[in-house]
Amino acid sequence: MNIKNLEFENGIFLAPMAGVTDAVYRSICREHGAEMVFSEMVSCKGLYYKDEKSKQMLHVESKERPVALQIFGNEPDIMKNVVETYLNPRNDIAVIDINMGCPAPKIVNNGNGSALMKSPKLVEKIVKAVVEISNKPVTVKIRKGWDSNSINAVEISKIIESCGASAITIHGRTRAEFYSGNADWDIIKRVNEAVNIPVIGNGDIFEAKDAFDMIEQTNCSGIMIGRGCQGNPWIFSQVKEYLSNGKVITKPEDWQKVEMALIHLEKLVEFKGEYRAIREMRKHIGWYVKGIRYSTEIRRQINELEAFEEVSYFLNEMIEAIKEGHLKENLF
Repeated sequence: MNIKNLEFENGIFLAPMAGVTDAVYRSICREHGAEMVFSEMVSCKGLYYKDEKSKQMLHVESKERPVALQIFGNEPDIMKNVVETYLNPRNDIAVIDINMGCPAPKIVNNGNGSALMKSPKLVEKIVKAVVEISNKPVTVKIRKGWDSNSINAVEISKIIESCGASAITIHGRTRAEFYSGNADWDIIKRVNEAVNIPVIGNGDIFEAKDAFDMIEQTNCSGIMIGRGCQGNPWIFSQVKEYLSNGKVITKPEDWQKVEMALIHLEKLVEFKGEYRAIREMRKHIGWYVKGIRYSTEIRRQINELEAFEEVSYFLNEMIEAIKEGHLKENLF
């Protein structure tokens, strides 16, 4: 598939996830087969008012490229200014993605994210303004609609296309559903049939066959993986294998999952410092060890550790115990 001048073999992408897809995890997912990675959403208002935390979120590592930088906001002029000032000069950013799908209360309560699904005219103004000023392809991520009474993804997608966007990603749930129930893949199919630009399907891809099934059912151009890659960056190469030959070859052992958690930890400490990295890694380690024996107790113990040396020692001990076949409930 192509997103304007960018060509992708299979269209297998890492979804933008707040608190998850920082530069470190994006690099890990690229190494494991994601063809393009999407950043955590960055506030246009934050950048406009020169907020340091927002500016730090623009950091891109060379080995994670191509990167789609996701922005959010609801003021076209501010968004246009941010794109011109911060994003256009950057050669390490391949795509600008506009968030119109985030369901988090603190986002929608300010009229951002999926709240924009309720305002088609504002959607038109935002996309038109960003496309007009951007020197990169512009994509938009949306949801099925605001709730079951306002399923308008097809209408919104037509507006987005008419404003010059290069691709649309659709998550098959309404804002009201958050992440509950099952994603509606039929809405992805309907959007794909309604527009001529590439449509990327998102929602409930937890294993390689799910990606194959989504493409079969919706005829979407690409797929985006979010929660399905948490603690499982191997899913990207697994999807590629399944799409190529109908089977999965890459199947990590339990000790390899823990080893990846350790690698992730080391990179994050280098990138964000020990204090912040240890706390952010707790959720990641919980995802990596999911399904491993004693995982509940392991998560409890990890959450009590506060120094890199302690967590590193714990994970190394766990790797050896798994390899030797005598992992126990309490490693300390």
